[in-house]
Amino acid sequence: MILIVGGAGYIGSHVNKELSKQGYETVVFDNLSSGRKELAKWGEFFQGDLGNIEDIRNVFKQYPIEAVLHFAAFKAVGESVVDPQKYYFNNVANTLNLFKVMRENEVNKFIFSSSAATFGNPQYLPIDEKHPVNPINPYGETKLIVEHIMRDYSNAYGFKYVALRYFNACGADLEGETGEWQGSSSNLIPLVLDVAIGAREDIKIFGTDYPTPDGTCIRDYIHVTDLADAHVLALKYLMDGGESDVFNLGNGKGFSVKEVVDMAKKITGIDFKVANVERRAGDPPELIADSKKAREVLKWEPKYFDLETIVSSAWNWHKQFKKNV
Repeated sequence: MILIVGGAGYIGSHVNKELSKQGYETVVFDNLSSGRKELAKWGEFFQGDLGNIEDIRNVFKQYPIEAVLHFAAFKAVGESVVDPQKYYFNNVANTLNLFKVMRENEVNKFIFSSSAATFGNPQYLPIDEKHPVNPINPYGETKLIVEHIMRDYSNAYGFKYVALRYFNACGADLEGETGEWQGSSSNLIPLVLDVAIGAREDIKIFGTDYPTPDGTCIRDYIHVTDLADAHVLALKYLMDGGESDVFNLGNGKGFSVKEVVDMAKKITGIDFKVANVERRAGDPPELIADSKKAREVLKWEPKYFDLETIVSSAWNWHKQFKKNV
């Protein structure tokens, strides 16, 4: 049985689907603070909170857990800057609760949802795993702290982990069974689509004076189905005796905020309102991944890397929310 912590959320639900398709038995552990039970469509569901260690103990008592995948972090960069305490408690202290119970139950295989935010401002592009880590916001710090904890647990306790540092997760299940819930995301594409369906007044572009071709931030957008595939491959890697390691996940190509907005207008056919505002704290101008290591070691091959496929899959999922507007 594979425990998916935060499996009722955006990325966790896609990973749950992929694991289930490949024959794994899963149990989703989620407090539903941002996840939706409607997205926990595969395997078992256990409502619990990482902040309550007895909840974690209870799910381990109820199910024969072999490995854990962790998606239950807060991830809004701007919020982490203004409320770091919220991020350190949830992303670090609560993860330690999970590790404690894993050790109590002698479960030693762990897949961690890390982030490109661990790198901070890039010293070179594309960013590989050897790039210096220097987070510039508390969110990135929390991810790096957990990576350091995992390294120390691996050295001391025989704990085996894979940390997947992914760049900008986006898109939705191509079969329309799961995606990002309207109003629950701080990610660019669902926010843009919220504007397109009339759930928001405008989309704000935070900074148009970056040293990029069109002045807006450039990010490496990776389709969530490709991310899900990488998590399954990482789990198989550990199950087959692989050593603890860290992998970048991205497409190796960047799209600017303006390019994403323009593509959304093209896909939706709606000329929605765009507001250019001041830069947001903690945003590097450009982040692009080098994922050669994941391709070589995990045999990972992203399939849905063009912007049109990414935005159209998200739009097909998002259109169902029109009835709520």
